[in-house]
Parts: sequence; structure tokens; C-alpha cells
Amino acid sequence: MQVRVIYFGMLKDAVGRQLDDVSLPDRSTLGDLLNDRIGHTSVIDNFRTVLAFSVNQEYAQLSTVLNDGDEVAMLPPVSGGSESAVATPSRCAIVRDRIDQQAIMNAIKRPEDGAISVFDGIVRGNTRGRKTLYLDYEAYEQMALKQMEQLAAEAIANFKVREVAIVHRLGRLEIGETSVFIAVASAHRAAAMDASRWLIDTLKKTVPIWKKEFFHDGAVWADGEPFPEEIRAGSSGSTNQK
Repeated sequence: MQVRVIYFGMLKDAVGRQLDDVSLPDRSTLGDLLNDRIGHTSVIDNFRTVLAFSVNQEYAQLSTVLNDGDEVAMLPPVSGGSESAVATPSRCAIVRDRIDQQAIMNAIKRPEDGAISVFDGIVRGNTRGRKTLYLDYEAYEQMALKQMEQLAAEAIANFKVREVAIVHRLGRLEIGETSVFIAVASAHRAAAMDASRWLIDTLKKTVPIWKKEFFHDGAVWADGEPFPEEIRAGSSGSTNQK
């Protein structure tokens, strides 16, 4: 059978390419694929303990059995579409133009709301004592948008807020520009603020978006937080048998 492997972020740079089309025996698992790729490109083994994997844009474990035509993504820790920079209520967007914060807030407000809690992630000009020139964001776009939509739905259900909007920008961002904007509408401020904090913290750990930082003397991929145990490859979490 044939599967397509996609590499992202710092792993893509280390491997030196983004795509591999791989032939495997029928009923091979994700673990078999990983070992096959390490055998062909040994540098992948340096990332083994921090990688997560997806199969057809869903997180998967090494025991997942692959099928012909599957799309497999190898995902280093994340750091952290639509053409519109405005997310409609309960919807999410990935954009390449400037994010219009006020337009998003105007779209989400309703007379029954007592609060709109906002998180505005801004590109800062200094990283660990080094002057930052600009950032560049990339994503596994289809999966990232799907994960963002799931987070919005979970926030509405778990925090009992009325609506959520999440917009993330990709490409080159200058100092002071907004990289991610989250708005949460609710009758009460506490629920809106709690949901907003949960959304950005969870997005940064689970949504496949990567940030590259550019300085006068070079560029580096931002260190991501470790994936949660339940989605990290080889964890004791549930498997996704197909």
C-alpha cells in the first residue's frame, strides 16, 4: 500500500523536504511507518520522543493500522483556511492578511451578552534577550482549522459561554502585529475569561501551527510545549484503530 507522509516545522527543516510517498506492507501500523522513515532518514529518530502523529487529520497512536492512501503527518511540538479575517460566531479562521480585531468583536456581540473576553496575541520585538526581526507561521491547515473548531465547541459546552471566535494568522508577521485573536461572548465575565484562558492555553499545545523566529544572526523554530500525554505518540492514551 501507499501512504503520504508530511513533515512540519523544525522536523521539515531537519529532513530537508516536506513530503514522502511511502510503500508499506498491508496492515502496517503507524509505528512500522515511523521505523521505516527512520531507516531512510535517521535524523527523524532525534525527534521520536516529542513527536505526535495524525492520520487523515486526526491524532493517532503508533498502534494505529494504516490503510492505502492515508495521509500521515509527523508533528513536532506546536508553537503556537479561510481568506476572510473575520470569524463568524462559533467559527474559526486561518488567514494571511491582518486580523481585524474590532470586526470580530462586532460580529460576535449580542444584546444578551454581559461580557466579551478577548485574547490578542501580539508579535513582540525581543525573544530571550535577542532582538526579533519578524516571525513566520506555518500550519497543517486543514487539521489546524478542524482542531480550532473542536476547541470552540468544547469551550461553549464546558464553560457555558454563548459564542467563540478564533482567528490565527499564517505567513510573515511584523513586530506588533496580531498572530492569534480569540473572542468569547457570555452573559457573565467569569465564564468568558475562564474560557478564553483555556482556549489559548490548549490551542498552543494541540493545534498544529509552528512559529519560526528571525533574528539578525539567523532563524530558529520556537520551542513548543510538549503535546498532552493523550495525543503524544507512544503514550498510554487510547489508540485509534482503523
